[in-house]
Amino acid sequence: MTNDEFRTYGHALIDWIADYHAGIAARPVRATTEPGAIKGQLPTEPPSDAEPFSAVMRDLDAVLQPGLTHWQHPRFFGYFPSNDAPASILGDMLAAGLGQLGLNWQSSPALTELEEVSCEWVRQMVGLSPAWSGVIQDTASTATLLALLCARERATNFSLGRGGLQAEPKPLTVYVSSQSHSSVEKAALLAGFGRDNLRVVPVDESFAMRPDALESLVREDVAAGKVPCAVVATTGTTASTALDPVKAVCAVASRYNLWVHVDAAMAGSAMILPECRWMWDGVEGADSLVLNPHKWLGAVFDCSLYYVRDPQHLIRVMSTSPSYLRTAADGKAPNYRDWGIALGRRFRALKLWCLIRGEGVSGLQTRLRRDMGYARRFADEVAQTPNWKVVAPAPLQTVCVRHEPPGLEGDTLDAHTRAWCERVNASGLAYLTPAVLGGRWMVRVSIAGLTTQWDDVATTWGAMRRAAEAAI
Repeated sequence: MTNDEFRTYGHALIDWIADYHAGIAARPVRATTEPGAIKGQLPTEPPSDAEPFSAVMRDLDAVLQPGLTHWQHPRFFGYFPSNDAPASILGDMLAAGLGQLGLNWQSSPALTELEEVSCEWVRQMVGLSPAWSGVIQDTASTATLLALLCARERATNFSLGRGGLQAEPKPLTVYVSSQSHSSVEKAALLAGFGRDNLRVVPVDESFAMRPDALESLVREDVAAGKVPCAVVATTGTTASTALDPVKAVCAVASRYNLWVHVDAAMAGSAMILPECRWMWDGVEGADSLVLNPHKWLGAVFDCSLYYVRDPQHLIRVMSTSPSYLRTAADGKAPNYRDWGIALGRRFRALKLWCLIRGEGVSGLQTRLRRDMGYARRFADEVAQTPNWKVVAPAPLQTVCVRHEPPGLEGDTLDAHTRAWCERVNASGLAYLTPAVLGGRWMVRVSIAGLTTQWDDVATTWGAMRRAAEAAI
């Protein structure tokens, strides 16, 4: 592709993306294809000769479009928000166009220093003290793995430099709640703790971790000759956005020298609102935390911020210094290869920097307050409707609901819940995700689309009621 062709098709692609966003509300929210349908329309072998980009764009319309579930649709209320604000899209395109690779400061000074600035901006935006240092990771899953690796090494006095966990005389234990994200368990397994040493802490009636139960488990493990190592507290759990009591968890952890990691992947964005910071009260007592601007804040995926109170500990665990990467700038600027798993890094800071500059803190705050207001209004309507129930507190933008008609209970009620949710999703009008909470199925309505308005919520609520009645 020549530079002139790149210019021509680049303009055409920008127009295509803009048209996609402008017309997305008219499309069915969920993909309309069957498994294998996309693959079946594509050649089984790569082209031997170059094809014009116009052919790619034709396939984009004819083949790929039907296989898209439209996360940016104003009636996409499933999973969690994964917004791509226009300014952030341009930042991501700029990162691709510049083609920078951050191996050390010298390989791209702007990449490193813009990441420093962007992490510092967000630190201030969410009200964290200057004691925290941030770095951009790909996802919260990676950040949680980093946290547990750091916890492991602190608890073993850096066993990685000796025989590792295999040489430790006592097993290390990690504590999570039953509402923790699945990535926490995965991180504990990958970090070598083993499933037998993963402790599930009971939750209260609001589905938040019970500090008394945490301390009881820790004491049991100490008595059994184990070494309590780390606890993961969640601000905004996946199923219901429950809020673990961070301050009380940190108090328990301090008595037993546990590493505290706070998973605020989705809810962390809400901390740009001063009125929401009570939700992670005590966070200054934690050792690490993660929040994902690529969720509710609006940055293009992937952009996850990992903050630590002791960056030198992180560097000692993660550092690598091959001769070909040593430069005269070492020690004068951070080498972010020593702040994570990957050696090289993309220019992810651009999409975050462009987002913050393009919308401003006040613009971001206005949108998040809008979403929380819609959630409160929706929860009130559900609670006032016969046979409908809000089954968990809704402190943020996710409302958990269940239709409970007379005579349905247990497995029959579960089947009804999943049936009416699937009916809504299959209609293409809206998209919702069911989940298990307290042993029973319910449906999550996650309200946070960039273009979502109250009419979209109301339309979906009407579809939910019709689907529930039809499913009886």
